[in-house]
Amino acid sequence: MTKRRLFISSLLLLSFSGFSAAQAPSQTATPHAIVLHAARLLDVKSGRFVKPGEVLVLGERIVEVGSSVKRPAGAEVIDLGDRTLMPGLIDAHVHLFLHPGAEDLQTVQESVPQRTIMALLAARDDLMAGFTAERDMGTEGAGSADTAVRNAIDEGLVPGPRLRISGNAINILGGHEDAIGYNPAQHVLSNADYANNAAELVAVMRQQFKEGANFIKIYETGPDKVRDGQFSTIYQYTEAELRTAVEEAARLGKRVAVHATGEPGTLFAARAGVASIDHANQLGDETMRLMREKQIFAVPTFTIFEYFAGHAATPARAEYEHQMLDLKVQEFRKQIAAGVPMAVGSDVGPFPHGTQGQEFVLMVKHGMSPLAVLQADLLNGAKLLGWDGQIGALEPEYLADIIAVSGDPLQDISALQNVSFVMKSGVIYKK
Repeated sequence: MTKRRLFISSLLLLSFSGFSAAQAPSQTATPHAIVLHAARLLDVKSGRFVKPGEVLVLGERIVEVGSSVKRPAGAEVIDLGDRTLMPGLIDAHVHLFLHPGAEDLQTVQESVPQRTIMALLAARDDLMAGFTAERDMGTEGAGSADTAVRNAIDEGLVPGPRLRISGNAINILGGHEDAIGYNPAQHVLSNADYANNAAELVAVMRQQFKEGANFIKIYETGPDKVRDGQFSTIYQYTEAELRTAVEEAARLGKRVAVHATGEPGTLFAARAGVASIDHANQLGDETMRLMREKQIFAVPTFTIFEYFAGHAATPARAEYEHQMLDLKVQEFRKQIAAGVPMAVGSDVGPFPHGTQGQEFVLMVKHGMSPLAVLQADLLNGAKLLGWDGQIGALEPEYLADIIAVSGDPLQDISALQNVSFVMKSGVIYKK
């Protein structure tokens, strides 16, 4: 890295992050070898603690993990005291290009450059909260602007999680994200890219991959309704159309994720072989069986449902959102009992970035053990994002994405809402 690039990086970091100079990551200031020491280290796979816990980091990777590791000459030893060392967190469903406020108006009132700046700030906030890897589930009308955000982070120009990005989601005409309710004469743009059949799906996907997408997001259901205590939702693409999309993505070694809340859309998605079914409010028995068999992850996104229930504009809307949440909780417990594979995603964006640690708390509240939630987040999340064997565990040769929290997250999962140390790829961002 040139001195000029380091200088520009430092200016960017300081200007929009509020870091002190000591906090801003610098390749020249950081010793090549770092030893992290803490009271505990969590082995996520076994659910056991190493006490005390130490990690030796060289460059961007972990070299050694144990109760005592080598200390190469010149290594910086960082004692984190009575804390737990663990892998950096993963959020498999974020929206960097959204922020609290009228979600449907942001794409109308805010320019793409403005939204891109907001996305950079959101990425910084998520990283500082301990999320070192994320899957951005659609820019909501900003097209491939997330390619620039991902690339700037990868090049070390700005702080943020490592990202898998999708550009815009894909939707049918008049579908879930198609500016319903506006004056048609105003020609308000959809927040998604149109594809109305299999051939159009392939064409749109090829354009998105050309512009830098790592995966494809498709809206498969919507709108959702609750009537007389019963949940229902409309499917958007047939099973055959989804299978075409999955096959086209697979041709390039990539995958498809769907927004799908209920039947029959979720069944179509499972049969087609998508990577994840996000929100997954309601899954039929056959859908759950296929998800177990094919290891298709459900991503519940409880935090957004709780947020909408608590921030409804009218009492009637609040009642509806609480009904939706209650039904979702009941169905989630059925999914746990059925052995549906889970990953962790919060749908952060409509609520403030950096606060999505609440998702862990809610998944435990509604039926999962803390260890099961952590394994869903770290082990399953790494698989879902395509970084299995690279992130999600503290092991030799893994990328040095490491956080520290106070207390024992296996006893109190809310510890993940207060991350005191963040390292990504061997660079310290919070200490």
